[in-house]
Amino acid sequence: MAQETRAELEALPLLPLRNSVVFPASVVPINVGRARSVRLVEDLLGQDRAVVGIVSQRDAEIDEPGFDEVYDVGTVARVVKVIRLGPSNYSVVLHGLSRLRVAGRLGLEPYMRARIKRIPEDIERDAELDRLGSSLRTATRELLELMPNLPKETGGILDNVRESGALADLIASNLTVEQVTVADKQQVLATFDPKVRVALVLAMVNKQLELLRVKREISSMVADEGKSQRELILRQQMRNIREELGETDEDDVEELRDRIREANLPEDALKIARKQLSRLASMQQQSAEYNVTRTYVEWLSDLPWQKATPDKLDVDDCRRCLDEDHFGLEKVKKRIVEYIAVRKLRADKKGPILCFIGPPGVGKTSLGRSIARSMGRRYHRIALGGVRDEAEIRGHRRTYVGALPGRIVQALKKVAVKNPVFVLDEVDKLGVDMMGDPAAALLEVLDPAQNNTFQDHYLDTPFDLSQVTFLATANNPDTIPGPLWDRLEVIEVPGYTRAEKLSIAKEFLCPKQLSSHGLTDERLEFTDDGLATIIESYTREAGVRGLERQIGAVCRDVAMRIAEGAEVSEKCDAEMAQRVLGPPKYTPDLAERTSSPGIATGLAWTPSGGDVLFIEASQMPGKGEIMVTGNLKGVMKESASAAMSFVRSRASQLGLDPEFLKSIDLHLHVPKGGTPKDGPSAGVTMYSAVASLLLHSAVRRDVAMTGEITLRGNILPVGGIKEKLLAAHRAGIKEVLVPARNERDLDDVPKDVLDNMKVHLVKRVDEVLPLVLEPPGEQAPHSADGR
Repeated sequence: MAQETRAELEALPLLPLRNSVVFPASVVPINVGRARSVRLVEDLLGQDRAVVGIVSQRDAEIDEPGFDEVYDVGTVARVVKVIRLGPSNYSVVLHGLSRLRVAGRLGLEPYMRARIKRIPEDIERDAELDRLGSSLRTATRELLELMPNLPKETGGILDNVRESGALADLIASNLTVEQVTVADKQQVLATFDPKVRVALVLAMVNKQLELLRVKREISSMVADEGKSQRELILRQQMRNIREELGETDEDDVEELRDRIREANLPEDALKIARKQLSRLASMQQQSAEYNVTRTYVEWLSDLPWQKATPDKLDVDDCRRCLDEDHFGLEKVKKRIVEYIAVRKLRADKKGPILCFIGPPGVGKTSLGRSIARSMGRRYHRIALGGVRDEAEIRGHRRTYVGALPGRIVQALKKVAVKNPVFVLDEVDKLGVDMMGDPAAALLEVLDPAQNNTFQDHYLDTPFDLSQVTFLATANNPDTIPGPLWDRLEVIEVPGYTRAEKLSIAKEFLCPKQLSSHGLTDERLEFTDDGLATIIESYTREAGVRGLERQIGAVCRDVAMRIAEGAEVSEKCDAEMAQRVLGPPKYTPDLAERTSSPGIATGLAWTPSGGDVLFIEASQMPGKGEIMVTGNLKGVMKESASAAMSFVRSRASQLGLDPEFLKSIDLHLHVPKGGTPKDGPSAGVTMYSAVASLLLHSAVRRDVAMTGEITLRGNILPVGGIKEKLLAAHRAGIKEVLVPARNERDLDDVPKDVLDNMKVHLVKRVDEVLPLVLEPPGEQAPHSADGR
C-alpha cells in the first residue's frame, strides 16, 4: 500500500505566486522576478513541455515564502512560453492542467521542490450537477450584462465548456481581485467535489449580482431626480463662475454640507446650519464675516448631537475599579456603588450631581476617572479654578471678535460623544467680577430639569446635556454659592491616616515612582521603616501628593547614581531617607510648646484637612487691657472675648481674685500669623489657655480640644470633627475633647484612629479643666508671667 502511494507521487518544482491563483484549463501570464523563481525559470529554459507546480501564498507581503507560507493545494501547469524582460525578470505563460496536493517537502534551494499528488477531476454528471451548472451560466450571463469590463472570452466559456466543474474553475479565474479575494479563489481551487465547487462559485456570482443591482437602482434613482441633477449642474456652473471671479471655492461649502448631513443635527440646529451655509455660499472668501460663519458651521458639524457610547452599569465591575484605583475610602466607595446601582435601575438615567469635598491629594479627581472607567464612558476634566467670566461656561456671542463656545461645549467636541463623564474640578474656587458669575451659569448646566435645553451663547441653539454625568470636586464647602450647593450631593473624602498612607505608598506610589524613574525592586526597595520616616518627618498633609514627591526624590537619587555607572542595590530605610531628603522638615513640637502654663492645643479645620492649632496666653503688669493677635477674623475674635468673659465670670469658682484683671494686661496669641484664621471652634482652647495661665497650671501635652463656648458655659457643636481627629492622630495626640453633641460625627472617623485615641465628650465648660490641666504634683517649673 505504501509503495502504491509512493508511486502516485511525483517530484515537481513549485512556483509560488502572490495575489493570484491559477486554475486547471486556464492560460495565464505571470511575471517572475524573485531570486528562487528566476532560478526555476532559467532551469526550465530549453526544456520541451516543462511542467511546474503553482501554489499561492497565504501572505503576499512575504518575499521568499517557505512551505508554511503557501497553500497545500495548487495547480500542475505546463510552461507554454517564457519571455525575458530583463536581467532578472521574466514573463511566463502557464497552462493549468490539473489540481495538486503537496504531499512532501524536498527543499527550498535552489528553488522550492516538493512531492505532489495530482487530483483527478470527477467528470461524472448527474441531474443536480447539471442544474447547478445551468444556474451558474444564467447568473454569469446576467453579470456580463451588468459588467461590460469583464474579459470578452468569458462569454465564449459559457457556450463551449460543458462540464460544470471546469466551468466553475474558469469563471472563478476570470473574476477580478476587486470582486473576490485570493483566499476566495483558493477556496474554490481546494474544493474537489464539483457540486460543492459549482455552488461556491454560484454564491460568489450571485453576491456580485446583488451588489451591481443595488448600484444600478441607486443610479436609476439619481437619474430620476431631475431636480437634484439640475441643481448639481447649476452648482457646477456657479462654481466655475466663482473661480473666474476669484471668489470662494464652492468645494468648502459642499464639504460643510456633507459634514452637517452626517452630524444628524436636530431640526432647530439644522435650520440654522442651512441658513448659515446659504450665507456662506454667497460670501467672498476674503471677507471677515466668511471665516466667522465658517467657524460657526464647523462647530455645529463637529458636536456629538447623536453620538453616544453604550453604558456598562455593572455594580461588581464598579466596585472592582474603585478598589483597584483607591485604597480605603470605604464609605465613599459605597456611595458611588449605590449611585451606579440607581443609574442602572432608572430608565431616564438621571441622578444626583455628586460633589467630592476633601483636602488636596486624597483622590477626588481620580475618583471621577474611576467612575467613567467603570461605566464605560469617556472622561474629561474641566478645571474651574480661577474662572471669573460667565462666558467661560456659556460661551461668547458671535458678535465678539475671537468668540468661542464655553468650556462645556468645547469638552463635548473633544470627547465626541454626548454622554461622557465630566469632572468639574475645584468648583469652590470660582470667582465673581464685572464679567458675571460663572457659578450662576453652572446652575442650568447641573439641573437635570433644565440642562436638556442648555443654550450656549455661541451656538445660540439648544443642546441636550441630560445624558452627561457631571461630577464636582472642591476643597472648601464654605465658598460654594448656596444655589449651586443645593444642586450637589456632597460626599466627603477624608484625609488618610498614617496606616493608610503606608499602605498606599507600598501598593501604589512606590511601584509607580519606580516605574517612572526606570528602576526595579532589585535596584531600590522601600522598607516600612523608611516609608514611616518619610510620612512622619517629611510630609504633613491629609493627602499623599507630598509623600509621592518625597518617594520620587529618593528614586531620583538612585537613578542618578545608576546613570553615573554605579552598581546600586539599596533598601530605603530611615537612615537612607534622612541622607537623601536632608534634615526632617517636621518635628514633634507638642512637648516644647505645652510645657508651660498659658499654652493650649486646639484643633482646626482647613481646606487642606485638619490641623493642630496652638493658643498662647501671656500676662504682664498693666491696667486690664486684653490684646488678641494672630491674624484672626471677626468670629474668632468674638470667641476670644467670650472665653475671657467666661473666665472673669467664674473667677471665684476658679480660685482667682475677682479683681485680677485690674493690675495686669492679658495677651492672647495664635501663632502662624501669616495664615488667616476664623471660626468659633477655638473657644474651649482659648478658655483653657487663659485659665492655665491664671492658675499657673500647665495644660497636658497629649491633650487637644475643640468646641464653641457660650457665656452660660455650654459647649456647642462644631464642624470638621473627622478632619480634626485625623490631624490630632498625625500629631501624636492621645486624648481629645469634643462637644457631646458631635458624638454622631465620630462614626465617620476611621476605627484605627479611635482605637489609638481617647475621646472625651463634654457638654459644659466646667468639665474641661479637670481633663486638660496637669495634676498638681506634676507641674513643670514656670515663671510668674507664664513664659
